[in-house]
Amino acid sequence: MSEEYPVLQVALDQMQMKRALKICEEAVNGGADWIEVGTPLLKSEGMEAIRKLRTQYPSRVIIADMKTMDTGSFETEMAARAGANVNTIMGVADDGTILEAVRAGRKYGCRIMVDLLGVKDKTERAKEVEAMGVDLLCIHVSIDDQMEGRSFTSDLEDLIEATSLPIAVAGGITSEKAAELVRSGASVIIVGGAITKSPDVTSAAKGIKEAIQLKEVKPSERYRRYNDTEGIRKALIEVSAPNVADAMHHKGAMCGIRPLKPGLKCVGPAFTCRTIDGDWAKTVEAIEKAAEGDVIVIDAGSRNISPWGELATWSCKMKGISGVVLDGAARDVDDIMSMGFPVFSRSISPHAGEPKGFGELQVEIVCGGMEVRPGDWIIADDSGIVVIPRDRAAEISNRALDVKERESRIREEIQRGSTLSEVLELEKWEKVQ
Repeated sequence: MSEEYPVLQVALDQMQMKRALKICEEAVNGGADWIEVGTPLLKSEGMEAIRKLRTQYPSRVIIADMKTMDTGSFETEMAARAGANVNTIMGVADDGTILEAVRAGRKYGCRIMVDLLGVKDKTERAKEVEAMGVDLLCIHVSIDDQMEGRSFTSDLEDLIEATSLPIAVAGGITSEKAAELVRSGASVIIVGGAITKSPDVTSAAKGIKEAIQLKEVKPSERYRRYNDTEGIRKALIEVSAPNVADAMHHKGAMCGIRPLKPGLKCVGPAFTCRTIDGDWAKTVEAIEKAAEGDVIVIDAGSRNISPWGELATWSCKMKGISGVVLDGAARDVDDIMSMGFPVFSRSISPHAGEPKGFGELQVEIVCGGMEVRPGDWIIADDSGIVVIPRDRAAEISNRALDVKERESRIREEIQRGSTLSEVLELEKWEKVQ
């Protein structure tokens, strides 16, 4: 096993063995040193995944990311006999489980890496497991935590002071982050998506390997995750409404509302307006009170009488409103289209209502069949409109980026001559009736 740190470990977290083998080949060509058989791949393909990778890469370090919580000896033996050099045990496991894993590891020539995911006092637990004889430690930001915009804290520096063990780091690592972590003393840089979701896996691995070796790299926007308003907007501009719908488990999509002009997109927090029978007083008032970057979302109360037209649209454009979503009728459509401002409506009608002042602003409304609260995030494009609950905006925008990144890799595999069914092995993974 290589002792020359730092090393790049590629995490293979696919469901399909065929895909994992191809991605692994490209990653190794790009400079990946260690190969991790990720937990999803182990659960999908079992020990056979380790055997196949050991056959293909007889001299590479192979990590079985078993995330063992019990039967430490048995699972370490399984991994080792299949060809793994390292097995991962969870730091929250009982001491007896970790000790048995260490004993089995010594018997079968398999090192033990303790993953501190979920451990509250990582420094203290690191000291304890080092005394038990483990070989490596891992600090790990889970995928679900990454979707919340969380990242590494001071854990690495604290662990380096507390223990002499090599420390692996995992969780949303980009080339920029890899360089920073190596400078801080990390020994093993574990990278999944920033390599495996790339259309060009070899180049992605090469870029991160160079960052590890040089300990310096230019900042990149790729594979970033966000947790503030500016970042949420940036992420949602990058993705599509279908990406967001997928990230929300196919929830949140409005029905029956379409863009007046295809090719335009709007993103922003909802400023809500409810009016009655085309009364346009409140819709115009909404423009005055909405903030730059907001999306005005209107329950018009009528599909036949319009509360929205050219002059209101000009007002929005001049103020910097991101767009308008109207569950009702728009008019002056030719003028609105010539402006290039994103307006989405259910219907079109030349009839205008009267400015009587009925209605409410910044209240919960129903638009396109979806509940919309003030501050919920809206993404609207040619594929439709999706409402993101305001308290999940950071998470969902990050998950939508993840969806887009995964699709980029699948697209690349299709363009190489495969089909979607072949890439995803659909027949194998059809739900058992």
